[in-house]
Amino acid sequence: MQTDVLIIGTGIAGLATAVKLAEQNIKVTVITREERPEVTNTLWAQGGIIYNGNSNEEAAALIADIQAASAGTSNLMAAEILAKRSRQIVNEVLIEKAHTDFATDKDGNLLFTKEAAHSTDRIIYKGDMTGRAIQVAMLNYLDNKKRFPSVSFLTSHTAIDLITPTHHGVEFNQRYEEHKVIGAYVWDQKNKKVEKIVSRFTVLATGGIGALYLHHSNAEGARGDGHAMARRAGAYVTNMEFIQFHPTTFYDRSSHRRFLISEAVRGEGGKLIDAKGNSFMKNYHADAELAPRDVVSRAIVDQMISTKADCVFLDITHKPHDWLQERFPTIHAHCIQHGVDITKSPIPVVPAAHYSCGGVKTDLQGRTNLARLYAVGEVACTGLHGANRLASTSLLEGVTWGYIAAEDIVSQIQDVPDYSMEKIKDWELGKEEVDLSLVAQDYLTLKQSMWNYVGIIRSRNRLSRARAMFRELQDEVGKFYKNAVLHDDLIGLRNGIEVAHMVVDASLRNQKSLGCFFLKN
Repeated sequence: MQTDVLIIGTGIAGLATAVKLAEQNIKVTVITREERPEVTNTLWAQGGIIYNGNSNEEAAALIADIQAASAGTSNLMAAEILAKRSRQIVNEVLIEKAHTDFATDKDGNLLFTKEAAHSTDRIIYKGDMTGRAIQVAMLNYLDNKKRFPSVSFLTSHTAIDLITPTHHGVEFNQRYEEHKVIGAYVWDQKNKKVEKIVSRFTVLATGGIGALYLHHSNAEGARGDGHAMARRAGAYVTNMEFIQFHPTTFYDRSSHRRFLISEAVRGEGGKLIDAKGNSFMKNYHADAELAPRDVVSRAIVDQMISTKADCVFLDITHKPHDWLQERFPTIHAHCIQHGVDITKSPIPVVPAAHYSCGGVKTDLQGRTNLARLYAVGEVACTGLHGANRLASTSLLEGVTWGYIAAEDIVSQIQDVPDYSMEKIKDWELGKEEVDLSLVAQDYLTLKQSMWNYVGIIRSRNRLSRARAMFRELQDEVGKFYKNAVLHDDLIGLRNGIEVAHMVVDASLRNQKSLGCFFLKN
């Protein structure tokens, strides 16, 4: 298959890129490993998206909040771009074109709320399902053949590896070409074959790595596929030790993916109490419940240890019954389904892996160090978040840099010729059947090890043990991967182990606690 631009991922960043390219009638192929394109981390995002004002004062205030949340480590140039360009992009893509159904007052004016570490109310939302509203609106706008005939979606297609002529060329002299990415090998899950998709440009929009942890708030596909593929191809990856844990996810024993209890609950006045009913956040930070997420997460863990309890509780029962149901309908319904009425009882909560602040290193246009390869959204790292992410910047980052990357591609695509598909090797399919129960067990071991040894609080001893375990896993998988019959789970396991190594190695290199990275002794 030949296309102008291959986009791997169907969350807000990938879709924003596709929208901007499709408007120029550029041939775009968007792929996802999921059977349904809406299943992304974007879908699960609850709180909201920043819709900042245009004035210099409002831009400066947002930059200051991003810097404060990042412990002074944010890339100021990235923060400035976000502060100055994002309002126009949100307005154009999400409001005017996709017609996202954000909350409004009776006169049709957007409603705003405030979340932790923000100095003002600047976040627009749709109840407690903002991500779902955005995801559905963008897909409805983009997946329309009459409007955008140049866009194709391939679902149940898992990217295996990025294609580079220096690695995958059929001729010896291709080794001397510029090191560039010209597409990807893709596993068609349903037809059980590998497709070679060759493109002028490739955009990674694969999301984060939260699903590598036993307890997380992400889609299960957030296992670091983009990070691993990019690293194998020769791209730089940075800041991987900075994993943000969301302080409040619903505590139950039903699954690894934990239901998010939005930061907006605390923004609207929810109070954290321990198992004995005592409020405790004032003991840890002057901003109490609205402290940065890393502070709140560690405080909760500390309280759980000191009270010997399995969780703490988030109490918002002081708010009116009808208001709670209207403001947080999804959270209210989920809690009711699990035996908790948030209008009458506090919500049991624990932290869970939520967001990766690091990723594939890019410049401020989304370009990686490999020619023709871009990365946008959570898989990428412009340095915007530094050591810790400010709430509600993730959706904003995705739509902003998806748009910016597309602008950059549009500006040069006419000067980039198609690459001959015949000059790229076909994928050699393995023939050895794999015991998927063993793959599942290895993946569970990986998730447990990440949670226990590379979690909220890390130590040299824990990290060294994790590194040894991951080396053993990598050796075992390496023995059979090359000759194995492909499966999405096997691809994910291989990638997950590589990304786990990245997080451990980055953590061992870092000598001090910073932002959401906390090193104990």
